[in-house]
Amino acid sequence: MKKLLLLVFIILLSCQSDKKEKTNLKIQSVPQQILPPQPYFVDIKVNDVKLGKPAYGDWLFSHKEKGQSFEQFVRTKHVVPTKEENIIYLQPIGKFNLMQIKQIELVRQYLQIFFQLETKVLGSVSNDIIPNHARRMGDVGQEQFLAGCILTDVLKEENPSKRIALMAITEKDLYPKPEWNYVFGLASYRDKIAVSSMYRMQKEADFNLGLERLLKICSHEIGHMFGLYHCIEASCVMNGTNSMIETDSHSIRLCSLCQRKLNSGFNYDNVKRLKELKEYFKENNLDEGLMLMEKDFKSIKE
Repeated sequence: MKKLLLLVFIILLSCQSDKKEKTNLKIQSVPQQILPPQPYFVDIKVNDVKLGKPAYGDWLFSHKEKGQSFEQFVRTKHVVPTKEENIIYLQPIGKFNLMQIKQIELVRQYLQIFFQLETKVLGSVSNDIIPNHARRMGDVGQEQFLAGCILTDVLKEENPSKRIALMAITEKDLYPKPEWNYVFGLASYRDKIAVSSMYRMQKEADFNLGLERLLKICSHEIGHMFGLYHCIEASCVMNGTNSMIETDSHSIRLCSLCQRKLNSGFNYDNVKRLKELKEYFKENNLDEGLMLMEKDFKSIKE
């Protein structure tokens, strides 16, 4: 495995973005003048919840991150959709039960709304694709897959039509290297590929909590692929996190600053996106997300 090309993302342990981009990637051009934020972002800023002082064990307690201003974002090379690259793909790996299949489809629907980009689920592939040397038994008898192998041997050569991001989802537990007990996922932001595991997301969780965790993980990691750094401004889905408890406490919503960054290269209709997110959370009985979207909707001046 080429370690420099792979960055361990641990939505719950250590999630970082690969700030180096291949020279052939489509990148956002640097604007000559940075305009003031659109009224939409000014209106919803009132609903941003400022982060409190980090406590021992929190991500920001042990990671002294400087954050990323809007100006820094637009002046940093990052991937944006083009006519040639504008589809997000999910690649299921393994044997999924009916609940997991439903959650994967709901993740697809969510990402399509969240990023306002077409999102597709590729046909599931068997766990047999993972070679024996990349398998082991975990500390409680669960089978684990070597996450890097999925990136280098399964995903890296996959290039479905108009792919801008590709994320594998497995129901098996993952580990990044022999001395680690487990990892929630691994990503190569340079290659715009990642793998995440459902295994620990669903432990001691009902359907909705497991789904909410998956929505946070997938939107967070793909957000990194589009140039968003960890957010230190407000409770935001782009916050770094050290634990499942911390992940659950973070908002599923992008703060106003991160929304402005994402929209700068995508140029989607903010109100349309907000309405679709509101409807999604309502239809799937995700009360916290629905409440947050309703607050934003009441704040905007159409």
